[in-house]
Amino acid sequence: MIKKKINEIVNRCGPLLDPDRTRVLIRPFIPPANRCKRIISKIMKLAEKEVKILLNNFIDEFADRHQKINSVLLKHFSYVEQYSTTNPEISEERKLLIGAYFTQEYSLESAALFNPSIVPHPDQNGLPEGTIRFILSLRATGEGHISSITFRDGYIDSDNIIRIVEPTNYVTEPDIIPNPLYEKKLFQKKLLELDLDNEVSRKVMMSLDKTFTLKELENNIDKIFWEFNTKKVSQLNVIFEDILMFAYSNYEVTFHSDQRLSERAIFPTTPSQRNGIEDARFVYFLNDDNTYTYYATYTAFDGKLIIPQLIETPDFLHFKFITLNGPAVQNKGMALFPKKINDYYAMISRQDNENIYLMFSDNIHFWYTPKIILKPIYPWEFVQLGNCGSPIEIDEGWLVLSHGVGPMRKYCIGAFLLDKKDPSKVIGRLKEPLLKPNENEREGYVPNVVYTCGAMVHNDKLVLPYAISDYAASFALVDLKELKNFFV
Repeated sequence: MIKKKINEIVNRCGPLLDPDRTRVLIRPFIPPANRCKRIISKIMKLAEKEVKILLNNFIDEFADRHQKINSVLLKHFSYVEQYSTTNPEISEERKLLIGAYFTQEYSLESAALFNPSIVPHPDQNGLPEGTIRFILSLRATGEGHISSITFRDGYIDSDNIIRIVEPTNYVTEPDIIPNPLYEKKLFQKKLLELDLDNEVSRKVMMSLDKTFTLKELENNIDKIFWEFNTKKVSQLNVIFEDILMFAYSNYEVTFHSDQRLSERAIFPTTPSQRNGIEDARFVYFLNDDNTYTYYATYTAFDGKLIIPQLIETPDFLHFKFITLNGPAVQNKGMALFPKKINDYYAMISRQDNENIYLMFSDNIHFWYTPKIILKPIYPWEFVQLGNCGSPIEIDEGWLVLSHGVGPMRKYCIGAFLLDKKDPSKVIGRLKEPLLKPNENEREGYVPNVVYTCGAMVHNDKLVLPYAISDYAASFALVDLKELKNFFV
C-alpha cells in the first residue's frame, strides 16, 4: 500500500469569500473645530426651501445604501451641534442636512477579507440531522489599512458541503453602552501593573464601590483634581489621562437583534485600536457551570504598539472588550483553550516572535510565566512558529493548528498534538505543512501566505477556513483519521 502524501488528505472545497467593496459602513466625519464651525455657518445661512431640496437629494442618493439613515444623521449632528455659533430653533430637516455633511462612507473590505475563525452558531434549532450552523469571523481591511471584524454565517451539512448565507449590502456599527461596569479589584490590579499605583490613583479609587461606571470614575477624577495642589496640574492630568485611557479600553457594545449577522461590523473605537482590530481568534468556551461563552483574543493596533486584548460575547449581539493584563501579555497570536484544564485557564501564545508558548492562569484577565513548548525545527518553519487559533479537543489530545514561516517569508499551516491532561507535553507534530499556498493562492495583498485564526471539527473532518495571501478566504476539509497518521 502506497502511503499518501499530506497534501493528498487536504480537500480545498470552497466557497471563496472575496472582499466586497460595495459593503460600506456609515461613519462620522469630524474635521477640526474651526472647519466644523465654518461648515455649519454656511448651512445655517441656507433658506429652508434650499435645505429641503439638498436633503431630499441626499436621501435619494444614499438611503438605499444604509439602514435607518435619518437616525444616523441626527446622531452625527449631535456630535457637532456644539460648533453652531447661533442658537435659533433648528428645524429637523436642517439638523439632518448638517448631519449629512459630517458623515462619510467607509468600505470595510475594499483591500482585503481574510484571517477567518469559525465557531458553532448559538442557534442550532431546526437543522437536518448531521448539519451544523456556524459563525465565521473575518478581518476586513479598508482604506488606510484599518482592520475591523466582520461576520458571515453558514452551514455544514451531513455530506460536509459548506454553504455561506449570502450577505446583504448593509453594514452597521453597534451602539456603545455608555456606562459599562468595572470591577474595582481588577481595575486596581491593572493600575499597579501599569505603574499607576500612586497617591493620586489610590485617592481616585478609594471612594468607588466594588463595581463602578465610567461616569462615576470621571466624576471622581473631577472631584479629586481640586483636592491636590493646582501647581501640579500637568502631572495630575497625565495620571488622570492614563487612568481614563485604560478605562476607555474596556467597554461594551450591542447590536440590534433584527440585524443579520453579516450586517454587524466591529470597527476600531478606542485609542488603542486606532489603526485596527486584527486577527480575532474566537473560541466556544465551556464554563464551570456547563454553560458556554464565546471569547476571542485579538490584537489592538494604534499605529505603533500591538496590544493583545479579549472579547467576550454570549450571543454575537452584546460584546465586551476587555484588557488582557500581566507580563506575559505580549506579541500577537494568543489563543485560549476551549475549557479550563486542571481548574486553570490555559492559553497558547508567542512572546518572542519565534516560538510557541503555553501559560496558565486562575484569572482570564491576567497572565504570567509562559513556558516554551515548541521551537521551529523544520525548514518550512525556520523563521518563526505561531498558533492558528484555539486548540481543538480530539480523542488523542489537543489538536493545535500552527503557522510556520520559511524562505521568501512563505506562511504555511501546520499542526501539533498536546497531551490532554498536561498540554505542556507535545505528543506529536507534522514534519511537513498541512496546507501551503498553491499556484492559485500565491498572489494577494501579501503574497505566499495561507493562514487561519481558528478551525472546528464536524463529522470527523477538520473544517479549516483559511486566508489566501491576506486578500480573500476559503475552506479546506481534512480527514482527522488520516491526519493522525502524519504526526511524529
